[in-house]
Amino acid sequence: MPRACCGNLGCFGQLGLPLYLHIARETVAAGESSHDEVMRVNLIKKMLIAPVTVMALWAVTAQATTDDAIAERLKPVGQVCVQGEECKGVEAVASAAGGGAKTPDDVIAAHCGACHSTGVLGAPKIGDTADWKKRADEQGGLDGLLAKAISGINAMPPKGTCADCTDDELKATIQKMSGL
Repeated sequence: MPRACCGNLGCFGQLGLPLYLHIARETVAAGESSHDEVMRVNLIKKMLIAPVTVMALWAVTAQATTDDAIAERLKPVGQVCVQGEECKGVEAVASAAGGGAKTPDDVIAAHCGACHSTGVLGAPKIGDTADWKKRADEQGGLDGLLAKAISGINAMPPKGTCADCTDDELKATIQKMSGL
């Protein structure tokens, strides 16, 4: 087969195609594969943006945290206060606790009245002195009733759900309810 002359540009292959057409064909083919490569690179970039952004935000917030804020987060929940030594913050806790003694009426309204006003589950009713007297005799007097109120009896939970009531407050409340 005779070869066709491509002039000064030269010929490529047996078909006698000019060299610039062969280069153009390779460029187009390279363009398709480079398009795939560009798509692949763009996908990788998109996949890396989220973690890099998260890390950058984390670094900024970590730098923004002060030593005082770190110390505040790491401080112990409580401190031991030895009797006789001056303790910081004890006054604040005492004032926040409410401080004042509860009256029997307050305790009855908040804790006792729900059961003792109606006699639910056999609870002695408020003002039923005969029933209270009978129970007091069985338990050993007013102090026996107080002991049962502190430990709980039958359906009544310990201290009748008034966990922060003192023994004196409970005793005064029993006296108020029983009339003893």
